[in-house]
Amino acid sequence: MSSPNSPVDVDVPPAPPAPAVPRALPNGLAAFLVFFSSGAVLVLETVALRLVGPYVGVTLQVTSSVIGIALAAIAYGAWTGGWLADRRDPRPLLAPALVLAGIATAVTLPVVRYAGEVLRGGAASAIILLVAAAVFVPAALLSAVSPLVVKLQLADLRRTGQVVGKLSGIGTLGGITATLLTGFVLVAALPSSVIMVGLAVALGLTGVGLWVWLRRQERTSLPGPARVRATLAVLGLAGASLAAVAPDPCDVETEYHCASVETDDSRPTGRMLLLNSAQHSYVDLEDPTYLEFAYTQWIGRVADVTAPSGQRLDALHVGGGGFTMPRYLAATRPGTDNLVFEIDGGLVDLGREKLGLRTGPDLRAEVGDARMLVAAEPAASRDLVVGDAFGHLVVPWHLATREMAAEIHRVLRPGGIYVQNVIDYPPLRFIRSEVATVAAEFRHVALIAPPAALAGEYGSNFLIVASDQPLPLAALAPRLGALNEPTRVLTGNDLTAFVGDALVLTDDYAPVDQLLATA
Repeated sequence: MSSPNSPVDVDVPPAPPAPAVPRALPNGLAAFLVFFSSGAVLVLETVALRLVGPYVGVTLQVTSSVIGIALAAIAYGAWTGGWLADRRDPRPLLAPALVLAGIATAVTLPVVRYAGEVLRGGAASAIILLVAAAVFVPAALLSAVSPLVVKLQLADLRRTGQVVGKLSGIGTLGGITATLLTGFVLVAALPSSVIMVGLAVALGLTGVGLWVWLRRQERTSLPGPARVRATLAVLGLAGASLAAVAPDPCDVETEYHCASVETDDSRPTGRMLLLNSAQHSYVDLEDPTYLEFAYTQWIGRVADVTAPSGQRLDALHVGGGGFTMPRYLAATRPGTDNLVFEIDGGLVDLGREKLGLRTGPDLRAEVGDARMLVAAEPAASRDLVVGDAFGHLVVPWHLATREMAAEIHRVLRPGGIYVQNVIDYPPLRFIRSEVATVAAEFRHVALIAPPAALAGEYGSNFLIVASDQPLPLAALAPRLGALNEPTRVLTGNDLTAFVGDALVLTDDYAPVDQLLATA
C-alpha cells in the first residue's frame, strides 16, 4: 500500500509529431514563378484595353475600368492565395493555378468578342462588365501564385522580411518588364489574339512543366481524380478552339486601333473606314471630291472659300484617318501642300493599301503625336489647319487645350483659318468648352452644326471655324445652304449665348472625357 507521498508511475502519451513543413522551392524557380505570374497579369491588363476597344471605345472611363478591375483581381487573387497557403500545402496548388489561368486566358478572347457584340456602347455598366470578362478571372488566378510561393519560402522566420521583400520586388519587376515589353514590342508586332493565345499557351506549358517537376521531386500530383485533370485538358482545348473561331472585328490591328474597311454597297468605289467599329472616314477611290459625311462637307465648303477657286494652299491636317480632306484639297486645289500628322502609322499603311492614298510632294504623311509635331512647325507657315484627330469618338485631351490652340494660331498665316471637328452629345458641355477654348486664342470664331444638335436634341459633329481675320461667312452661307442636311452657323452674340460660362480647357485642367459624359 502506497502512501500519498509515494511516487506513482503514470503513462504519458508521446507528443504528436510536428506537422511537416513543405519544403521550399529552389530560389531560382520561386523567383521565376513570381516574376512570370506578375508579368502575365500586366500583359493581360495592357492587351485588355485593345480587346474591349472595338466595342466600348478607348476612353478615360475604359482605361480606368481596366486598371480598376485588374487591381481588384490582384487584390482578391492575392487574398485567396494567402488564405489557401495557410490551410493547404501550397506545392500542389501552384501548377493548377497556372494551368487554370492559361485556360481562362484562352477563353477570354472568345468571351470578350461574343459578349462585346451584346454590350457594345459606352454605358458604364457595359464597360465594367466587358472589362471584367476580359481581365478578372485569369488575373485573379495568377495573383494567387505569389502568396503560395512566399509561404513555401518562409522556412526561417528570421528571414521573413528579406524573403517577402525580395519576392515582392521580383513580382514588381515582372510587371514592369511585361508592361514595357507589351507596350513597346508585342502590341506593335502581333495582333491581340496572337498575344492572348501565346500567353495562354505559355501559362499552360509552365503549369504542366511545374507539375512534372514537382511530381518527380516529391510525387506531388494535381489534386483530384484523373477525370478532373481530363476536364482541365478539355477546357483548355475548348478555349483554344473558341479563340480560333471567335469573330474578329478587325481587318488590321494597328498600334492604336482595330481597323477595318468596308465597301459601300450603294457606291462600288466608296470605302468606309471603321476604327474600333465606329465609322471614321469615307473615301471614293475614283472621286476624291466626293464627301459623304456632313462634317467633311462643311470642312470642304470652308476650304472652298478660304482662297479664290483653284488657288493652292499650304494646309496642315491634325489627324489623317482615311485622308479624305487631304485628297479633296489635292484634287480641288492642284499644287496644294498637304502635310498630315497621324499618330498611327498603321492607318497610313492601310490608307495606301485600301483607301487610294498616294503620298508625294503634294500630300505628305508624318507619323507622330500631333501636339509635338505642330510645336516643331515654323510660325506663319500655313493657310489652313484642319483638326480632325480622335481617340475613338473623343478628341484627345492634349489636342483640345488652349495651349494647343495657341500653337495652331502661331502656325497660321495672318488671315489663315482653323477648322476643328468635334463630336459631342447632350448636354453639349464639351463643345461649349472647346469653342470657349478656341475663342480664347482667335478673334473670330463660328460654329457649324445641325440646328437640332445645337438645341441639344441629339449628338452630332460640330465644326469650329476660327481666324484672326473676319471669316468669309457671306460666301460660306449659300454653300452650306445647298447641302442636303439643314445647317446653322452660330456667330457673335448667338455663339456667346451658346457658350455661356463654359470652362476654357488648359493643359493643367482638361476633363474632356467627363465633359462628354451624358448627364
